[in-house]
Formats: sequence, structure tokens, C-alpha cells
Amino acid sequence: MGWLMVLASGALFGFGLALATMIRPEVVLSFLRFQDFGLLLVLGGAVVVTFLAYRFGPRLLARPLFGASFGKHPSELNRNTIVGAAIFGVGWGISGVCPGPAIAGLGAGQWELLIAVAAMLAGAWVHGRLAGGK
Repeated sequence: MGWLMVLASGALFGFGLALATMIRPEVVLSFLRFQDFGLLLVLGGAVVVTFLAYRFGPRLLARPLFGASFGKHPSELNRNTIVGAAIFGVGWGISGVCPGPAIAGLGAGQWELLIAVAAMLAGAWVHGRLAGGK
């Protein structure tokens, strides 16, 4: 049952990305060049929905819909986070897609995004090799 919920959630997320045109690199690059601010609505909507879910979900539900309990995800700002964010931003600016939209774009038949996905996998592999001791 868990894998079905993961698959359904991923499909819904991918559909939303496609509907918001985030799977089209030219739209994202236009946004990053400050030529089209349409994606601000998408980003703002995502922030609002996430805020409401995190703020009110645990108050309204005894437990998550598909999990045992609510938990906190510890996060810390350190050198690795900053370097990783910078590399992510450069990759996003070069390709016009981030991992979720790239995979959703493949599902929509945009096969040129295979290059971006391959580059993301290569970056993850390099990171794994460099940080293998952790």
C-alpha cells in the first residue's frame, strides 16, 4: 500500500509541475532571466500550501494519512549545504530544470531532458564518491 501512495503522490506532483509549465526549461529560464514572472504564482502557491500543511496538519490530524506519526526533520546550515545549494542553482540556471520537473518532463515525453537527468545522476554519483566516508 505504501508504494502505491508514493506512486500516486509522485504522479500528482508531476502532473502539477506539468500543469504549471515547470517541465518546460524555456519557461523556467525566462523566469530566471526576469522576463516572465508567471512562476512566482506557482512558487507562492507552493509556499502557502506547504505552510498550511505543516502548520495545521499536526493539529487537525492525530497522525499523517499514510504514516505512523508526525516528526521533525532536523536541518542545519553548514558549508556542505551552501556549496550544494550553489551547485544546484548553477545547474538549474544552465539547464532550466531541477530534478522533479526533469523527471516529470520525461514522463511527458520531453526526451531532451535525459541529458539533465544524466547530469543530476552523475553529480549525485560524484557526491557519493567524495562524501563516501560520511
